Amino acid sequence: MSFTRIGMIGLSEGNGHPFSFSAIINGYSDPDLAASGWEVIYDYVRRRDPSEIGINGLQVTHAWTQDEETTRKLCRACLIPHAVSDPSEMIGRVDAVIIARDDYETHHALAMPFLEAGLSVFVDKPLGLDTAELREYLPYLASGRLMSCSAMRYARELDEVKANLHAYGDMILVRGAILNSWEKYGVHLLDAVVGILKTPPQWVLALDASHMSVVIGMQGGPLIQIDALGECARTFRLDFYGTRQNSSHDITDNFSMFRRMLWHFHRAVLTGKPAIDPRETLGIMRMLMAGRISRQENRRVFLDEIRV
Repeated sequence: MSFTRIGMIGLSEGNGHPFSFSAIINGYSDPDLAASGWEVIYDYVRRRDPSEIGINGLQVTHAWTQDEETTRKLCRACLIPHAVSDPSEMIGRVDAVIIARDDYETHHALAMPFLEAGLSVFVDKPLGLDTAELREYLPYLASGRLMSCSAMRYARELDEVKANLHAYGDMILVRGAILNSWEKYGVHLLDAVVGILKTPPQWVLALDASHMSVVIGMQGGPLIQIDALGECARTFRLDFYGTRQNSSHDITDNFSMFRRMLWHFHRAVLTGKPAIDPRETLGIMRMLMAGRISRQENRRVFLDEIRV
């Protein structure tokens, strides 16, 4: 059987995505993943039935992180046969790469050599907050060769909302709360909400609060309020308020959302069709930028001001 060969690239402090993504795709060595230092990942992976481990036709074959010992640890834990000393060594040896760093400032330099070489690329969220870089990404998003999102777009806990959105009547308000910063973590909830509502944003207003609290006006749709709470207890929550129904959702199942996201990326690699409408991806990046501008300038920022 032929496999789509994946290169896993990078590691961000406090973010174990290379370990979780690779374990979901390849399976794992129990003692090595247990000793990897990512106890949370080991805990939720080992609780899954073996039938849920592995994605048909997909295999992580090469890995690189900024630290050689970490790369070796990743390869041992997640059964990756080849560690490389530079990401460029993967070109010609893999079919696609996953850039598993969430520090968006590094994404462009890491992604472009692979895109220009004709490979498919997944970039961890957020894709980027520079308009020139986003313009350069646009043809790759449109061709299905570039995908970037939060896995929360595929959260199992939101399946019922997606399947029965009509039951809410007219949606009035969607409210979300999340830990950490607006730029790095607000994107989780934005991806989840936009993936359900499918309505374009019009404006963004940062409220006067000690944390980043942002209100977003959607075209012909509800208000969205996102609170990025900074340092706090683990919080990934969304509340939906309609004229006929309300619901609240704590999102906790990382494994399922990651596996679904990786499946959609693989499908895009095979079909050449975007997994996500590029307008949604760019709209979410513009919302993140608009929130930052609104906080700095203390005003409502219209998305049309941010041209990509």
